[in-house]
Amino acid sequence: MKKHEILAPVGAYEQLLAAVRCGADAVYLGTGNFNARRNADNFNEDSLKNAVDYCHLRNVKVYVTLNTLVFDKELQNLYETIEYIARSGADAVIVQDFAVAKAVRSICPTLPLHASTQMAVHNTSGALLLQEQGFSRVVLARELSLQEIKAIREAVSVELEVFVHGAHCMGASGNCYLSAMLGERSGNRGLCAQGCRLNWVSRNGREYALSLKDMSYLDSIDKLIEIGVESFKIEGRMKRPEYVAAAVSSLKKAVNGESYDKETLRNVFSRNGFTDGYLKEERTLEMFGHRGKDDVTSASGVLKNLSALYKDDIHPTAIQATLTLRKNESSCLDLNCKGKFVTVYGDVGEIPRNAPLSAELALRNIAKLGDTPFHMEAFTFENKDNLTLSASSINAMRREATRLLEKKLTEINRETTHISCLRIMPYHPEAALRYRARLQKISQYSHAMNEAEFIILPIEEIIENKDLAGQIKPEIIAELPQLIYPLGEEKAKAMLREIRDMGITRISTGNIGGIKLASEQGFAIHGAHGFNITNTVSLDYYESLSLADTTLSFELTEGAMQGLGGRLKRGAYIYGHLPLMLLRACPQKTEKGCDGCNGTTTLTDRKGIDFSFLCHKKTYGTLHNSVPLYIGDKNLSMLDFATLYFTTESKADCASIFEKAINRENIPGKKTNGLYTRALL
Repeated sequence: MKKHEILAPVGAYEQLLAAVRCGADAVYLGTGNFNARRNADNFNEDSLKNAVDYCHLRNVKVYVTLNTLVFDKELQNLYETIEYIARSGADAVIVQDFAVAKAVRSICPTLPLHASTQMAVHNTSGALLLQEQGFSRVVLARELSLQEIKAIREAVSVELEVFVHGAHCMGASGNCYLSAMLGERSGNRGLCAQGCRLNWVSRNGREYALSLKDMSYLDSIDKLIEIGVESFKIEGRMKRPEYVAAAVSSLKKAVNGESYDKETLRNVFSRNGFTDGYLKEERTLEMFGHRGKDDVTSASGVLKNLSALYKDDIHPTAIQATLTLRKNESSCLDLNCKGKFVTVYGDVGEIPRNAPLSAELALRNIAKLGDTPFHMEAFTFENKDNLTLSASSINAMRREATRLLEKKLTEINRETTHISCLRIMPYHPEAALRYRARLQKISQYSHAMNEAEFIILPIEEIIENKDLAGQIKPEIIAELPQLIYPLGEEKAKAMLREIRDMGITRISTGNIGGIKLASEQGFAIHGAHGFNITNTVSLDYYESLSLADTTLSFELTEGAMQGLGGRLKRGAYIYGHLPLMLLRACPQKTEKGCDGCNGTTTLTDRKGIDFSFLCHKKTYGTLHNSVPLYIGDKNLSMLDFATLYFTTESKADCASIFEKAINRENIPGKKTNGLYTRALL
């Protein structure tokens, strides 16, 4: 791999041409239904092999996205997809689900694994864990600063990939359920409906409060190079080829220390311009913007010039050629490229009527390589008998030789093992259903919850209320923050030591970095919803990471939960205003910053519905659903435990809802079954 890789998005073949011809070192693209841009044209088995061959002949790598969550019923299709990806010669796969990672290792151990940004790696602990699990590259979260990227770079040897241009998700990748909960179109399944781009209104009336400008870090590429980031990634598999051409060309100039055309880059696509607020730790209102009429119309003036950038093919691959003519023997053309040799034979050379074939004339015909990826590096001509050969004969030999050379250069010798999906035996809990209460504040606790198996409390809440925590009768599970950035990891470790000294031995976390932080200090680990577990293989994988039990994804239906196998104890949220998004750029800020905000506010959607927004220690915020989930009166026989996820409810309401849940009663008021009875698209 080049020291600084330009990685381009490809949604269809035209974008592939634009990326390669404008100078990308690698491309990423999707195939089948297991990629996070299922609405792109993408590639099937045949077109994928053609795309990989085209790229490899031009010294460009291909990474295939398999970065969605998988259901048990899809595993066999997944295995078949991995087989044809391996056969295509792709250079790596990008994955979110550990089930996919495990399948890749089983089917083709030599196929490298890249951890998708959907795995939500935003700290050194998460990157280290994936490095230990055999990933060769980690795609970092988009909301990191330069200083934070540097901290991760210094801690790990695994390759790092950083988004440097394109759309910003408002929510932390892998932690957004807005589209799934409100429209059954999951971002974790490649069908995000981008509800955040609609007109949400902040507490002070600011519109489009959940829409960020597109990122562009091209002016800071030199700093990322200095840090040691290996791959610079452009977002945009749903974008047109002219966008790809503009972004790749501009990034290539930035990597080379040259100036680039910022105005053209903005005109081809932006949302009211660009932002580098995350990278520079300037998370202000300047980061926010939405796509207006001027943004749409500005593209028309630059498309023609941009399409010209990738009109002609490139010929980066050097070959050496030898043409030999001998009396009474077939003419012979040898081609040599990267240690690969081909030989073709043509017509017998003739005694010329006039002059013999000259080296200059022979080269003129052999060097006609316009429809190939090759250029002539060296040419040797042997014609001791002073023969001649027609141009048509030379051209025919050249075409056949280059065809054979392309075939030889794209041969795949990667071994694969066919695996079949074993019959999954549905899991049956050994004991009766147990209940847990997750509280936002310790003041929500009441004696009505003494029948709970565990009380889950944010770790900071426990430390700030040690005396009250000691009075809670059920055992406490301390909840780690869902987002712990690199410069906050030492603080997290200190908090873990502090609660351990209090006698607390259990941790709840929904991020892979949290697993490493907690396991290193000997805590029992209880998985939260953030692991996005949707299949049996992932359950088994998390069991191998020493989880005591886990909460299943709330993107599962009742039937999907019932069908899960494995041995790891599992549970689900049965009540709560579910967390829809985690946001590092606060939508509630004003020009004066927090401006008197108490941390518990609301955002209003275009229909006038209020959604709670809770600030976590001015580090990140969580947008919660406006309507609580309640399935406490439904079939829960497939679960070991059921968790009531309390946020802004009063102490009395928490007690009442908990009592009704353990008695399997309905609760009054507006509520939703979530995705328990509604399958995702």
